[in-house]
Amino acid sequence: MSTKHLSPELLNARRKQAVQLRLDGHTVAVVSQQTGLSAPTVSAAWKAFREGGWAAVPVKPRGRLKGQANVLSADVQALLWQALFQQPFQQPFQVPDQVPGQWAEETPHLIEPGWSSAGLAEWLAIQQGAVLSQRAIEHWWEAQGLKHEPWKLNALATQRSQQGRWFRTAVAPRFNKLKEADQRWQGGVRHIAHPTKSLFQIYLHGPRGRLLMRCFESPPNAQAYLSVFAALKAYGVKVLVFHGALLTASPDITSWLAQQASFCLVPVPADLALRA
Repeated sequence: MSTKHLSPELLNARRKQAVQLRLDGHTVAVVSQQTGLSAPTVSAAWKAFREGGWAAVPVKPRGRLKGQANVLSADVQALLWQALFQQPFQQPFQVPDQVPGQWAEETPHLIEPGWSSAGLAEWLAIQQGAVLSQRAIEHWWEAQGLKHEPWKLNALATQRSQQGRWFRTAVAPRFNKLKEADQRWQGGVRHIAHPTKSLFQIYLHGPRGRLLMRCFESPPNAQAYLSVFAALKAYGVKVLVFHGALLTASPDITSWLAQQASFCLVPVPADLALRA
């Protein structure tokens, strides 16, 4: 159950309700059903209460400063970078067991291919108690040079150009076999000239151009690429058009791709320029 549609006031009211229900002896599952909050959100509110009492249960509104629409506080920006440099949902949530005071490890969430603005907003709310809108996160992406627009690949279908010939030969035959748009993705890797840090980005575009990303302080290694590709495969992606890396130089990646019967990676030639 997502919390991103809740106002900070309503979210805080439900977090307090969740804590009271936990104090009354109800399980996380029951509290989740009664409050409409996800189990991780219930757990986060309960943990906050255990560590800081009732005063620690409400989330602290953070985000844009009044009169400065595209400016985020330094601590919020640090939290966003912290998330982007780690693999989404790699660590399982810690949730209270049915017996108050005892803790058990919940089943890990499915690893995401990358961070979306919705995923970052939910991570901030659950793990850090910070309320930030998806739009504010996307404005911050743009300010940091992280925003990337999808290529209009279908527009290449009738073009008499190098790009058009490549699309008709390498991409269209694979895309045309897939009826569902969410099976056809595009992405790549790039170095971003950020003024304060070394920054490499794997970017992905799913249905309707939704942007997902992961960031690295140095060029991603083979394991980083494989974790992204495996997550995409788990999500039912069949074809990924990928730009910016000579993946055939890695025996591990080449071997993994050769073993995939339901996942195909189409590399964009290095000398081929694509436009958003």
